[in-house]
Formats: sequence, C-alpha cells, structure tokens
Amino acid sequence: MRVFITNDPYNQNHMGNEWNNHALWPCKWVACSDVGEPPFVTAYKRHFVLDKDAIIRVHVSADERYELFLDGQRIGRGSERGDAANWFFETYDLSLQKGEHIVVARVWSQGDKAPFAQMSVYPGFILSPQELEFVELIGTGVANWQVKKLDGYEFIPPVAAWGTGDNLIIHGDQFNWDFELGQGEGWQPVIPLEEGADPARHNDYPPMHLMKPGTLPLMLDEANPIGRVCLVSDISSTETHAIPIRSSDNIQAESDAWQQLTHEATALTIPPHTHRRILLDLEDYYCAYPEVVTSGGAGSLVRVNWQESLFNEADAKTKGNRDEVEGKYFITIWWLKDGIGDTFLPDGGQQRRFETLWWQCGRYVEVVVETADEPLTLESLKFRETRYPTEMESSFEANDGRLLDVIPLAVRVLQCCSHETYMDCPYYEQLMYIGDTRLQVLTNYTITHDDRLPRKALQMFDASRLNNGLTQSRYPSRVTQITRSFSLWWVAMVHDYALWRGDQEFIRERMLGVRNVLDGFRKLLNADGLVTFPHGPNFNFTDWVPGWKGGFPPDNDTGITALVNWQWVLVLRQAAELEEWLGEIEMAARWRRLADKAAQVTHAAFWDEARGLYADDPQHQHYSEHAQCLALLQTAHGGKLESGVRKRIIEGLLQAPDLARTTIYFTHYLFETFRLIGRMDCFAERMGLWFGLKEQGLKTTVEMPEPTRSDCHAWGAHPLYHYFASVLGIRPGTIGFETVHITPQLGHLTQARGQMVHPYGDITVDLTANRDNLRGSVTLPDGLSGSLFIAGESLPLSSGRQEF
Repeated sequence: MRVFITNDPYNQNHMGNEWNNHALWPCKWVACSDVGEPPFVTAYKRHFVLDKDAIIRVHVSADERYELFLDGQRIGRGSERGDAANWFFETYDLSLQKGEHIVVARVWSQGDKAPFAQMSVYPGFILSPQELEFVELIGTGVANWQVKKLDGYEFIPPVAAWGTGDNLIIHGDQFNWDFELGQGEGWQPVIPLEEGADPARHNDYPPMHLMKPGTLPLMLDEANPIGRVCLVSDISSTETHAIPIRSSDNIQAESDAWQQLTHEATALTIPPHTHRRILLDLEDYYCAYPEVVTSGGAGSLVRVNWQESLFNEADAKTKGNRDEVEGKYFITIWWLKDGIGDTFLPDGGQQRRFETLWWQCGRYVEVVVETADEPLTLESLKFRETRYPTEMESSFEANDGRLLDVIPLAVRVLQCCSHETYMDCPYYEQLMYIGDTRLQVLTNYTITHDDRLPRKALQMFDASRLNNGLTQSRYPSRVTQITRSFSLWWVAMVHDYALWRGDQEFIRERMLGVRNVLDGFRKLLNADGLVTFPHGPNFNFTDWVPGWKGGFPPDNDTGITALVNWQWVLVLRQAAELEEWLGEIEMAARWRRLADKAAQVTHAAFWDEARGLYADDPQHQHYSEHAQCLALLQTAHGGKLESGVRKRIIEGLLQAPDLARTTIYFTHYLFETFRLIGRMDCFAERMGLWFGLKEQGLKTTVEMPEPTRSDCHAWGAHPLYHYFASVLGIRPGTIGFETVHITPQLGHLTQARGQMVHPYGDITVDLTANRDNLRGSVTLPDGLSGSLFIAGESLPLSSGRQEF
C-alpha cells in the first residue's frame, strides 16, 4: 500500500499558477482546537462513500507523528524524521471497493517531552490526494474531516534514557477504545491551517512544513515469538529495583503459562489481589513496540520495562556477564529506578489492545502485574520488532574464530542503531551524531548495496549547518549541540560517499556545505595559524579514553590540540580531492595550499623532537595515539612528513608505553593507520576490546570499555569494515569505486575469504598465506577493473575470476 515517489507530487499542477500560489498543495494542514499545549494525542477521521471501486493515491504527514488506519487496520506510520525545511511525507495507494470507508489518523505532539531527535513546526495533520477529483472527498482542509483529543495518555519522564522522549501510562478507563474505527463521542470539525507546500515555495511564508517525499523504505514490523521466561515471582510492591533476581523466588508452576503467552498467544489469567514479576530474556538485542491485549481486570496494572542488562549491585555500578541474572538487579543507572518503559491500566473491558506510540529497546524485559478485585486475563503479549531493514549481504571467513564471533554483534548493533536516522544508541539517546555516523556508514558500504540511509544522513547534517558555517554535532535534533570537530568528520563523510558510491550530482549538492564548514574553521585560526576553540558552545568529545574527563583531550580549555589541527589538515586534503573530481581545480588548489600551511604550523607547534612524537598540547605535556594517527593519515591524501619524522612517529605509536590509547570509537582511526603503514599484524592485539564481548554475553558492541553505559553502540561495528577494507584490503581505486585496489594484509591470519558488495555486484577475495607467500583468487563483477598489490608488485585485475 505504501509507494515511493521522488518529486513534488503536484509539480504539473503548478504550471501556469500565479507566482504566489506556486508549490502549494491542494489540501491544508488541519488541527484540533481545544487540546492546549503539548503533549497530547489526537485522532482525525474522514468517513466517505465511493460509488465505484478506486485506487486513491494520498500523501500523508503529521507534526509530530502519525499512525494511519484504513477501515480499522493500521496501514502506515510516519512521518519520517526530518526538520522544517525537510518535512517528509509518505505516499499510499488506497485500494478501495465501492461503498463506505473510513480513514483515521492517530497523531501526537509531545513538545518538550518529545525525543530530542523529533522536531516540530506546529501540531497538525495533512492528507492530500494525488488526483484532484478526490480532494473534495478526502483531502484535509477541503473535505469534512473531524478530530478529537484522545484521552488516557499520561506522559512520564524516561529517567536515564534522556534523549528518547517521555514514556507512557495509558489509563484504560479514560482511553478512547475503537478510535481507529471512528467510534466514540467528542468528534468536532478540524481547524484548517496553511496549505501544504514543497520547498519550491516562491513567496514569503511563515514557519511551515516544507514537504519532501520520504526517502527510506518501510521500517521492519515483525511480531516474532521472542523471549525466554527467566523468573515468575510473587512481590509485595511494584517497586522492584531493590529486589534481586533470585531463582529461589521462581514460581515454576506458572513459568510454562507465561512462556506460552509470549510464544503462542495462549491466554493467561491472573487472580484478584495478585502481584507478579516476570523477567524475560529476549536472547538478543531488540528494538520493538510492546503490545499487550487484556480482558477484565479493572483496576489492575501491567508494567513493561526494559533493560539492556541487569546490574550486579543495587546502586547499578557494574553489569558483569550479560547472560547472568542470578542475584542481579533490574535497575536504571543514575536514577536507580525500576527500569525504562510503559504502564497499562486496564479498565475491565474485553480485548483491550494496549500499544505504545514509540518503541522501546534492550535485551531484558520485566513485566509487573498487579490485580485488584477482578481477575485479569492477558490475551497476548507481543513485541513488534522495528528497525531499518539492513541485512548482511557480504560475507567474511578467516582462520581466527575470534574475528568471526564479532560479526553477528557488529551486524546486530548496526541494525538496532538504524531507523529513520542512524542512532548512536537506541536505549539512551537515539540521536544521529556525525562522529558515530561516519563509522556506521563506512561499515554500511561494505555490507549492503542499500545506501539510502547514508544519503539521508549526509543531507540532514548538511541541513544542520549554523550561521557560522559549521554543522551541529547531531541532527535532526530540537536541542542544539556543537562539536566543532564533528563538522570536519561530516566533510570526511562526503568524501567517503564520493569514494565508495560516487554520484557527482549528489556530491556537488553537498559542496556548498563542505566549503562553508571549511571556511567556518578558517575563522577559528589564531595568529599562528592553529585551529583554536575559543570559549563558547563546543562539546569537544574525542574518545572515551580513561583519564580524559568527559571524553575531552587534556587541556581542552586552552582550545588548542594537535588532534583537531591534524584532523583539519586531513580533511582539507580530502576536500581538495573532492574539488578535483568535480573539476573545481582552483578550489582544490586553495584547500591544498591551506592544508600545507596548516601542516607546517601544526608540526612546529606539537612536534617533540626528544620523544619523536606529536604532543597533544602546545606545552608538550600529553601524548596520545590519536594525534599520531591523524598526522599519519593525512599523508594518504597527498600530505607529507619527513621520512625521519614518519619513521619515529610509527615507532612511537607502536612502542611508546605512555601514550593515551584509543578506545572503541577512535580505534577505527588506529586501524586505518595500521593499514596505511603496513602493520595489520597489530590488528588482532587491538581487537581485544571486541574479542571478549561474546564471552561476556553481549549481543551488540558497546560504547566504551567496562564499565560501559550503553550495551548497544554502533560505532563499535567498524571492525567489520576493516575485515573487508583493511584485512582483505578491498578499497576504491578511484572516486566512485569505478576501479578497485586490493591490498591484502592478513597479519596473523593464514586464511581469509570475503565477498563484499560493490555498486556493480560483488567482489570476492580468497587468500591463503604461507610464510611470506600469498596465494589466492580475486573475482570482480562485470564492468569493474583494478589492481592487486602484493609483495611490492601491482597486478592488473579485470572482470571475472583471476588467480595469483
């Protein structure tokens, strides 16, 4: 029923219109008159009659979000997340038979209680038919639509999950049951607002939604039976955070019934005046909409809370093995509460379906049930998994099982952190940060042909730029945060896309933003030509290095670090390569000139001749792997270091015992450096941050070394990228991946094989190492050629299979 379009749906209708009507839709946004300030939930309905069968194409959006129902059945969710200038709409083909029909939309606006990533212009709803003949029948602002406030929703803070938006208590005795069928009282005429409009609006306009077609496929929506019942216990209070999980408390006689409820939808009745606590292990990490169907049980309570892991202590300090639950606590960090989730209060009616407006996530689910004077029947308890439909299309094999054990964790963390945007983590923030996203996108390029989410990420970060030229650190976000170095990583992301996927037109559209970011950084140069971060908004996160307060490099307050200055040099050189690819030779020369000058002053300020390393700070008090990596990486893009300097940096990077070490996030740049200097023999040792994850019971990669906040942080998926791009050595030979360069570095491995996606098909590399002798085969898809670099030689490659 959902269809995808790429252009303004009414473009043809605008032809010949007066200039002040250009880009306007035939239908209007509509709203409810008496709901007050957010948060609130509303329902819009339109009952109509068709005198013949018809397929009606409609374009639908809402502020902030909607669910669309046709004749009582949900057919869609939206709107895809964006901002005011990129307000997305979804398109549906309604296949309708002659007779009566009803379209209903549940729409909610949470205001300052919304997720940080949920932006808003003003609350409302729009449904606009493509064919003008149906506008008077079902178009909002034209047809006779009605609206009502949906009662029964109480919004509660999400405690530690501060970025995800308020959770819910749903009061069944106030809820408008069967609203999706248009039933109940209190419906009133809608208030018409502004016309829908696309970004080609010619005249001046007030704050409004500039409409664009949704760019992403349907999110996954599967209600598979998941969850193993670990505990069914009797409790005296619904405040369970201080009660450890004890197998001695388990009521074994009831466990099977709870298991059947979750797996077979076999109804379960809880007697009056009963308290039960049920712990479910979903046995993987899930993002899902909980769905509980109840009958009877007036005055009862059903609470469904989520955790990534249980904690060893009642003050939530350490997690230990994630598979273990005995003696642990279901508790939320910082707040020391019962978990994060939603509560449902049945009214005693039959087949009451409780659903949340947004999904929850984690591995463990605690269900708490408290009944009053009536028995409560749970008809079903389901979890509808949702995420971007990313699947692993590539494959990798090697003779080190530890590497292979990381693959399912890396794939799963990418899946759980990919939705309508990328997310740093689904449990705590659900925000798309540039630094995180660059690593997620690079991994995306190596495992799937689908690049729609990477394209959207690049576009949204471009849209986040401020009047100083720099991007915001995360976007979309209704709360502004600035991490200036992340602006540079966005330029690197543009370069990555050009390299791995091409599309000159798309890259050319990004170049205004690229140039603005770089010129914005030029304004940060001090009299010595060094990038200086003055006092002001700047969350200068770099890496979760132990000893670095808040992830900031030492002496962050001085505003001058080698890390950012070498990053500045690196990104200037990448920008020059972009300009050259697009034929902008003068701009390329400008960026190279600035890069060369920046490299000179950075070397002069931070080089420590005695140590043979770059210091992090001008006072030469602190040293890190980070600075050495960035100094070396800029040489991969035309930069130079004196041979003696380069040699000493490499020696220090590999041998100096007192360097601040990269952790999970920045180790990507360390691995890039190992590949560049031909030392992938060091790769396995530094994979130690990942090798223990499976044994610790984790299903996804984590945010930082223990004790970690987040158990599901997708920047930790980047080793999967390096399996293909650094171990097998498959990388674009030219911008657009029109040729391939394969430079294998097996390190400690003796066998490695991989099949990696490419825009033309798939690349297969099969390698066997025997001492210094490397043998194998390479298979390229039709239309692709390149070079194989082994033992100091370059061998030509062409389409098809070739052995060496």
